Amino acid sequence: MSRSARALRRTRRISMKRITLTLTLVAGAFFGQAASAAPDWAAVGRALGKEGAVQPGGVYRVGMPRTDLKVTLDGVPIRPALALGSWLAFQDMGDHAMVMGDLVLTHEEVNPVMKVLVENGLEVTALHNHLLRSSPATMYMHVGGHGDPVKLAAALQKAITQSKTPMGAASTVAPATPAPAIDTAGLDRTLGYKGKATGGIYQFSVPRAEPVREAGAVVPEAMGSATVINFQPTGGGKAAITGDFVLTSDEVNPVIRALRANGIEVTALHNHMLDDEPRLFFMHFWANDDALMLGRGLRSALDHVKAAKP
Repeated sequence: MSRSARALRRTRRISMKRITLTLTLVAGAFFGQAASAAPDWAAVGRALGKEGAVQPGGVYRVGMPRTDLKVTLDGVPIRPALALGSWLAFQDMGDHAMVMGDLVLTHEEVNPVMKVLVENGLEVTALHNHLLRSSPATMYMHVGGHGDPVKLAAALQKAITQSKTPMGAASTVAPATPAPAIDTAGLDRTLGYKGKATGGIYQFSVPRAEPVREAGAVVPEAMGSATVINFQPTGGGKAAITGDFVLTSDEVNPVIRALRANGIEVTALHNHMLDDEPRLFFMHFWANDDALMLGRGLRSALDHVKAAKP
């Protein structure tokens, strides 16, 4: 090979390296910009007036327990973590965000909140009870929306201020709550899942085996697609239970029969979403009895649900 040919080949190799380096830098800049375009969750919290936390699946979830309400049912004071937990969850969809949530409201608050939601382009996807015979009575309004996450949060803040829901930054020191005084290890064994203590409640979250989608987008567990079972100790090994089973249509009546056969009331059956796949129904329940006995009844109901394995 002549000297001129070798020089030409060397020049081509250098040019290719420069092109490769340029493409690498451009790609790095592009993906760096894409990464930096992730939602500013801190700004969402400020717009909403309440900070949240990022959950598994990248969901930004904000809890707004109705600590202002003193609700009792069958003589049992209902802790906020048992059945009075408003929440909102935001999910990044790439070019926009999706929000879903559940607002705990008194009867008098329902329509003022709904009016502001509708006026600001948000959707109301369900309105129902969870409990029976509770005093004061509470309703549960499910909301949804798509768009800029900060603008969604600002609109939701306007609606929530029509209620007496406590907002503001969470205290850096959480109020002391007693550990659940029930056999939590026994409940774990009975239900076959691991629960967690929160706000004096022992809570189980059981995802469905198949992915849940809303308008084609996957709805993670943190956005309300899992069965929730809550135990609140009431003394002497007893517990009040409530929560909701997430069911397909063919599972609804087998679960009703299993709950009723074990002395557990069915208190509500309704939708949460409007365009979900598979089509889902949410079943609420209530009982106050021996915790392990109720655990066995709930386990028999779970046997009829296509739930994810522990």
